Amino acid sequence: MSRKPALALIAVLVIGAAGAWVWNKKQAQPSEPGGSASAGATAASGPASGAASSKGGPQTVAVLAALKQDVPVMLEATGTVAALKQVDLRAQTTNTVKDVLVKDGQSVRKGDLLFRFDDRADRANVDKARAQLARDRATLADLQRQHQRAVDLKAQNFVAQSAVDSALSNLEAQRALIQSDEAALQSAQVALSYNEIRAPLSGRAGMVNVVAGSLVQANATALPLLSIAQLDPIAVGFSLPETQLAALLQATRQDKKAGTATAAAADKAEGLSAQVLMPGERSAKGAPSGEKPPTGRVSFVDNLVDSSTGTIKVRAEFDNAQQKLWPGQYVRVRLQLRTLKDATVIPQAAIIQRGSERSVYIVDANKTAQQKPVQIRYAFGDMAVVDGIAPGDKVVLDGKQNLRPGTPVKEQAAALNPAAKKPEAAASAAAASSAASGV
Repeated sequence: MSRKPALALIAVLVIGAAGAWVWNKKQAQPSEPGGSASAGATAASGPASGAASSKGGPQTVAVLAALKQDVPVMLEATGTVAALKQVDLRAQTTNTVKDVLVKDGQSVRKGDLLFRFDDRADRANVDKARAQLARDRATLADLQRQHQRAVDLKAQNFVAQSAVDSALSNLEAQRALIQSDEAALQSAQVALSYNEIRAPLSGRAGMVNVVAGSLVQANATALPLLSIAQLDPIAVGFSLPETQLAALLQATRQDKKAGTATAAAADKAEGLSAQVLMPGERSAKGAPSGEKPPTGRVSFVDNLVDSSTGTIKVRAEFDNAQQKLWPGQYVRVRLQLRTLKDATVIPQAAIIQRGSERSVYIVDANKTAQQKPVQIRYAFGDMAVVDGIAPGDKVVLDGKQNLRPGTPVKEQAAALNPAAKKPEAAASAAAASSAASGV
């Protein structure tokens, strides 16, 4: 019985000695700054210190001053070049081609002789009609003398009144015959004129489809002898969405000058101007050589909106002395509907969209961010015309996602492509934006 208390006492002493040894070893081990406890403390204090730093220091943002400029409201559409006047030349008589005086693709002027046919038979008919007219005129002179003699004899009571009446009747019948002969001569001369085909308008000839010696027939449905298209001035036809009809009509009503406009005159003329961008041209500067694109004016707006496509046909006329435009060519047409005077322009990237609301952050005099609601009047490229802020206001471009009204900020100038400020350089995007917004 005495051994059990002794064993229990020994176990207690062993356990106590082991615990003392472990505690002494932990106390002797040096603490490391990168240890887990230190890392836990840092992790615990990190967010708090970051929050304190965020509240204590200003936030760096990129700002840009709102611009003040005149902004033209532009529309752009794809159009087809077409000649204002085009004619197909066909024979009006059945005959043989004697001479072909025009070449393929030749420029012709109104009245130029193009084809000559064999006219011997028609000239003979003209001579025959002239001879018949001369013979009947001689007969008319004899009948006039007979009628005068009958009148004189009747005055002396040598003939009856019936003789005078008979002579007068023959005279009047001969006069009618003379008129018929004159008409026959004129008809023969017209038939003779069909043997020469002259240019009815100035323009450029197409392909010549006959050669000398060919037989041509009147009213033939085959290929024409030649086609002539007027190239100067020239037209471009295109279609615009019906949402632009009101603005289009308002702009065209201001056009009080009829006819086409040259590149220089169209810039000074009132009304709706139009520009053609040739393939490969991306700006109002035109071709890489720096030449200005052809400029004209809208001359026609159709009287009916196409209900199947929701578009309306429009035509613009252009001076084409240098023949840059060619019938059948596909080009882009740019219209300037109106100009927004002294508009406030900012980058679209600065606009915050929440549902139907639009707003921007500006930096006030106290170097704090303030949120201002804006309305987009017109968008072109990367820029937009807005209402709600004034020109010169410092608009936050980058860093606005972390701002709240009243947040202190540190300004940094934002970089902006100078071409983005030009509406002409972003007409394609402007056309899509204005079509969607109904400007």
